[in-house]
Amino acid sequence: MKKLLFGTIFLALVIVVPIPTMAQVDVHISFPLPPPIVFAAPPELIVIPETYVYVAPDYDIDLFFWNGFWWRLWEGRWYRSSYYNRGWGYYNTIPSFYFDVDPGWRGYYRDHNWYGHRWDYQRIPHQQVQQNWNSWQKTQHWEKQGTWGVQSYQPRPQPQRQELRQQRQQQYQQRPEVQQHQQQRQQQQRQPQVQKPQVQQPRQQPQEKVQQPRQEQRPQVQQPRQQPQEKVQQQQRQEQKPQVQQPKQQPQEKVQQQQRQEQKPQVQQPQHSQPQGKPERGEVEKQDRK
Repeated sequence: MKKLLFGTIFLALVIVVPIPTMAQVDVHISFPLPPPIVFAAPPELIVIPETYVYVAPDYDIDLFFWNGFWWRLWEGRWYRSSYYNRGWGYYNTIPSFYFDVDPGWRGYYRDHNWYGHRWDYQRIPHQQVQQNWNSWQKTQHWEKQGTWGVQSYQPRPQPQRQELRQQRQQQYQQRPEVQQHQQQRQQQQRQPQVQKPQVQQPRQQPQEKVQQPRQEQRPQVQQPRQQPQEKVQQQQRQEQKPQVQQPKQQPQEKVQQQQRQEQKPQVQQPQHSQPQGKPERGEVEKQDRK
């Protein structure tokens, strides 16, 4: 019998407990991390003209450095890290610098030619970039140093740069790996919305059940507390009245009666016995002398 009881209790817990625990678990699609890149030494970088985006040109994988982080695009997903060779984490949006980067930068790098102008780029060691990227961006270092190494080059107007950004964004959205990633993200956003009404309903029901017995128990607790207090007060009043009045009246009456009885004989005896005897003896002696 005991085994059957424990078995039924265990099954009840298995059925009831997972309901609130599911509300605390967020459903996410796990994205795999990109494969590691083997570096013989810290990579040297170059800066792309008209930007402050640094790239590692000696590797087939697009590895960017911008705004203090390393960035990597793999299978339509972006990853970010504070280190060039480890610590990658999924980044859920497209970094804003990417559409300023010309997709054909590798060909321009090999030809030393940037849109028909000689491009004498500078290879920058990894440590210098880490130490100086912020100050270079604030002081506009690469505009002042020969316009990124491009000879007799003039920056393109702002409207033209915006058109290029829109074209690159459209090309990026048409990639099959990017479209596949967007579908996965849409599935990820739909799944929590379906589970929310299922989790909220069982949470509200036990709250209503618990609140009702609390309101019913309040009048039951107040009634027995008031009855003994009234009874005690009545008993104290009844007991105190005869105890205080009786002893005060009884001794006063007894004292008054005793005083009256004692005063009467003390006043009457000396008036009749002592003064009457003394003149009788004197009168007798006078008569004898006569």
